[in-house]
Amino acid sequence: MASVNLAIRNVKHINKVLPKGKHSILSMRPGQFVEYMKTNDLKRCSVIHDGTNMSSQVSSPELRELQEFCSSENNQDYSKHEGLFFEIGPRSDALLGAFVWRTNRGQPCGGVRLWEYDTMQDYLSDGLRLSQGMGLKSALAGLWNGGGKGVIASPGKDKESDPDYRRKILLDYGDFVTSLNGAYIGAEDAGVTVADMDVIFERTRFMTCISESKGGSGNPSTATGKGIVCAMEATLDFLGEGTLEGKTVVSQGAGNVAKVIFDNLLDMDVGHIHATDINEQQLDRTEKMFAHKNHGRLTLEQVPKERANEVLSMPCDILSPNALGNVLNEMTIPTIQSKIVCGAANNQLGKLADNKSMMDRGITYVVDFLCNRMGIVKCANETYGRLTDDPALLQHFSKEWPHSIWNVTHEVLATAQDKGITPVEAAIEIADRESQKLHPIWPYRARKIIENLNMEGWVDA
Repeated sequence: MASVNLAIRNVKHINKVLPKGKHSILSMRPGQFVEYMKTNDLKRCSVIHDGTNMSSQVSSPELRELQEFCSSENNQDYSKHEGLFFEIGPRSDALLGAFVWRTNRGQPCGGVRLWEYDTMQDYLSDGLRLSQGMGLKSALAGLWNGGGKGVIASPGKDKESDPDYRRKILLDYGDFVTSLNGAYIGAEDAGVTVADMDVIFERTRFMTCISESKGGSGNPSTATGKGIVCAMEATLDFLGEGTLEGKTVVSQGAGNVAKVIFDNLLDMDVGHIHATDINEQQLDRTEKMFAHKNHGRLTLEQVPKERANEVLSMPCDILSPNALGNVLNEMTIPTIQSKIVCGAANNQLGKLADNKSMMDRGITYVVDFLCNRMGIVKCANETYGRLTDDPALLQHFSKEWPHSIWNVTHEVLATAQDKGITPVEAAIEIADRESQKLHPIWPYRARKIIENLNMEGWVDA
């Protein structure tokens, strides 16, 4: 098994690492932590990994609990992350964060998430886990990028929905990213849009997924959906189950990426698609989109939120989770009636052991960070210019390039089969090995930037 320790689970299921009293930092809401920092005259703070002493170092003694949190042997989310950076937004008073994992392969690139968290432990664990996940995803995709994640703690739906206040948050985050000198490169993620990326881009050059009108790659849904279908084809081929023609597919979700999946599947003469969603308007848009090519092969169903997981038990050839995370768990796995699970949703597993449960039931799981890679692929390539039918993108859909979705799917499933381990364990093993390779031109560049920020007193600037 690889040395990397990736905890695959939903934030709500994180075990408390360091039980503290009611005034502990970990138990604070992010807004309370902002006030705590202000009380101690802090506007910025950081936790930097000391490679010499192999320990984490916090920027202020008042925040020693963060150092203890990262150093705890029970913390499965921390894995020698090279740098954690936090700032109070001067315009918004929001907590801004950037999490940097292993950067051997290059600058860390990952989405900016605007999300509401109950506690600081939830906030920290999400950033740690997702930055490591992005590093593994990039390595598995053959990208010369490390693992990074941006996390903005939402002050609540009402405030973040106010256009003026939302702009303040985004401008603050742009300034924050600029201050890191390229130690982290941002992209689009949960809670934000391409238009939001454009606002952040006003204040920093270290941002991707900006709109095409500003030279960016725009919405990555088209490439992501195509990648999922490519992984479905590869899995069927590996299992000796033929092609997608005539197959039945069940999709949980009918959003942007799911619509691309449906479009590709219908073009490949899939037998039938049954898709559910909790959003009636989303289903109406999907129905209109495929009215000309449906011919009775696409069934759409609205379901209430409390019944969203019932679709996972429908008999089919391929089950495709394309909406929620944490849907493959001890409650749902025994009900699955599909040989293959392959979808675009992030963090589909409740915990690592859930993949073992699927394997024991004869279900082949295509690891989410393998098949939904194309979002980060498009973002990572933005700075290299744009081409029609870009070979840097098309190689991910080929059968020739060693790092293509087709070939890596075969490699992961073959490794799992040969070693008697789960596909998730196999994918982590391969990605961990690849993530330790050095960038051919800029080895340790991001690490040196972090060291430089620390030496020049970034927290006091």
